[in-house]
Amino acid sequence: MAAILGGGLGGLSTGYYLLKNNVLSNNNLKLLLLEATNNCGGWIKTIKTKDYIFEQGPRTIRPKGLSGLNTLNMLQDLGLSEHVAPIKPDHPAAKNRLIYVNNTLHILPSSLKSVFKKNEPFSKPLIYALFNDIRQPPSELEDDSIYNFVERRFGKEVADYGIAPMICGICAGDAREISVKFLMKTLFEWEQNHGGVMKGLMKSIFKSKTDNNLVLSDLAKRAQEEKWNVYTIKGGLETFPTTLYEYLEDNEVAMKLNHRISEIEFVDSGSVKLKRNDGDTFTVNHVYASLPAFVLSDLVKKQHPELATTLKEIPFVTVGIVNLFFRTNKSLITPAFGFLVPPIENSSILGVVFDSCCIPDQSGTVLTVMLGGRWFKEKFGENVTEKVLLDIALKEIKSILNIEEEPTATNVKILDKCIPQYVIGHYERVEKVRKYIQENNLPISLVGSSYDGVGINDVILSAKTQVEEDLPYFKKQSVVGVKPTEETPIAP
Repeated sequence: MAAILGGGLGGLSTGYYLLKNNVLSNNNLKLLLLEATNNCGGWIKTIKTKDYIFEQGPRTIRPKGLSGLNTLNMLQDLGLSEHVAPIKPDHPAAKNRLIYVNNTLHILPSSLKSVFKKNEPFSKPLIYALFNDIRQPPSELEDDSIYNFVERRFGKEVADYGIAPMICGICAGDAREISVKFLMKTLFEWEQNHGGVMKGLMKSIFKSKTDNNLVLSDLAKRAQEEKWNVYTIKGGLETFPTTLYEYLEDNEVAMKLNHRISEIEFVDSGSVKLKRNDGDTFTVNHVYASLPAFVLSDLVKKQHPELATTLKEIPFVTVGIVNLFFRTNKSLITPAFGFLVPPIENSSILGVVFDSCCIPDQSGTVLTVMLGGRWFKEKFGENVTEKVLLDIALKEIKSILNIEEEPTATNVKILDKCIPQYVIGHYERVEKVRKYIQENNLPISLVGSSYDGVGINDVILSAKTQVEEDLPYFKKQSVVGVKPTEETPIAP
């Protein structure tokens, strides 16, 4: 028996790829998924009514790159192609992305032509930033913050108004702390290997591209041909993990909700004891841990304190989400994806998504305000209430967007420790964790946002990659399912 710990997108995707690679049937292996709460899907949560859709977590997915195309392949396989709602290049949500600087909303440059023009809040055309990179000498570093890297290569304004708010939007983090390898690994390597980004770019143009061997589905091909910017799922993004959950159930994966594990004990290279809070214990052959690193740390610390310490070093941040619905006949916003607020503005909010522009089947105006992140405790203290966050969100909305109407419906959620922070040294830290697991021959595999990327595409691809890397292990072991011991049954 193999066990997946965690029913978020990482755990569900792991089950999906174990099934797709015939790992279970080829090894007579039973699969068990254990989720501590009463539902699966992790931070992907949708509130749907006849008038509006509130997304409490992610709301759109990027179709670009290997990871993006891989997700589209999965969606088609799950029968969700007809439910995909793309945003194409000519859509306002693709063309208009805003930042709030000096009490004014500014449209960020989005075309090649705009690079040659002066666009506020930038004091010069962005083409000068490229010249700055060419002039700058190389810096030999193992890692750096993404803010320092961009400031060094392209100037302070690009770092302050381009990268810093982007990091707020992606991981609610501080660009001065986040590793440059998080988003710009290739650019960083160009600097280290060739002395600059533009120099590395020019040399890469003449190199042949490697084939990733990914066979594209019709949906993935369509996304490429139509040049989708982002996409969502009609009826709410939670449809995605819900469909994955149903797929696993239909394929006889044992899905156990409200099953919280309190300790993991590794018996040998092919045996793991999972202990529950109520004292029950059962044994499996292999564990896929799709848990936040700090949660996994607590489960292994008794037997492997060194591993637990390294896992605990991956920080997480808390984000406040405020959904607002205004029932009006006219739109209260200019069509756009939304706006972000650079940290130098010292605002209480990270940004606002214009959901009624990005998500189909909305009535009136729907907005989502994001608060806190890396600065949550600094801004709001230890025991902030949902009412306080709602009041702050409404105040900012009225000030920035000049919306005087009171919302028809609201929803507030505090997502505690929801996003890992890939601070400087993150990838070396993850490598150390996996090296420890390998050297100690522990039958556990790591998937999820704590390690290989925080986005939906990253989490799914990490599950696929890990399962494929484990195929030789399962072939070698020829694992036969181990039933739970009599004294520790798997309760429903």
